[in-house]
Amino acid sequence: MGVANYRSPNLNYFIFVLIATSSIVAGTMFLLWLGEMITEKGIGNGISVLIFAGIVSRFPQYIASGLVGRLSVFEWVILIIVAIAVVIGTVYLQTSERRINVQYAKRVVGNKIYGGASTYIPIKVNGGGVLPIIFASAIMTLPSMLATATGAQWVSRWFGYGTPIYLIIYALLIFFFAYFYNSVVIDPNDISENIKKYGGFIPGIRPGKPTSDYITKTMMRVTFIGALFLVVISLLPYIIRSASGVNIWIGGTSALIAVGVSLDIMQQIEAHMITRQYEGFMKKGKLRGGDNYVKTKFIIFWASWSWKRYNS
Repeated sequence: MGVANYRSPNLNYFIFVLIATSSIVAGTMFLLWLGEMITEKGIGNGISVLIFAGIVSRFPQYIASGLVGRLSVFEWVILIIVAIAVVIGTVYLQTSERRINVQYAKRVVGNKIYGGASTYIPIKVNGGGVLPIIFASAIMTLPSMLATATGAQWVSRWFGYGTPIYLIIYALLIFFFAYFYNSVVIDPNDISENIKKYGGFIPGIRPGKPTSDYITKTMMRVTFIGALFLVVISLLPYIIRSASGVNIWIGGTSALIAVGVSLDIMQQIEAHMITRQYEGFMKKGKLRGGDNYVKTKFIIFWASWSWKRYNS
């Protein structure tokens, strides 16, 4: 019936496009509003939670695909072990950081002593998050678009989705964008100048250019580890698919987004719990209830004052 209506000469193509576009825009705006409500009323970033729900909702489909593919018990065990390893590795990747210790010398200004504290510069292993994978995936869609537009079959044959050349270029682009993002976000010269300005120094490193070189060297080493893990987790779905022949996508952007959103929700829940315990500890129990407690005391005071006045 749907095909007959689509081919009907009475169907106005302009009205169809208008209704379809309006429906997509309205649905998108509703999801944005729902995400804002989740952020305001709930826990976590609403848009990220919606994306997380969309990713997790595909897991039953992956399991059904594995069942249809009739994987053996050994293949299922390997698949489960790989999935657990990906989740654990992603958690460590998202939470790991290299801390560069910074010491601040004591300064005497008048009768007060400033400085003398110890802090650190955090350099995250995966500072770019999922952005290097997204940028690399966006660029790798250009050859297929070019092949579709020009009809050049050799482009899709050599640079098509999942080919060896495609995977090699994809991995190199992930490395490039991981280093590019950290070089844009972290400016070693600016950090070095700020440390020197406030009387700080890295133990064993002279202020100025040696400090900047040390931060750059450390950042390059840490970024290499993060970029290497991103490449592994991005190419893992292709390896699993070619080895098992089943369309089960473990890793990539879905794992990074799902684990990142889960960690963010857990941190916010922990922050709320700490806040509640802190307030309960400070208010000593009897002040809990806030306004209700004040109103109760006021009613008791007013009743006592009225009773004394009446008896007098």
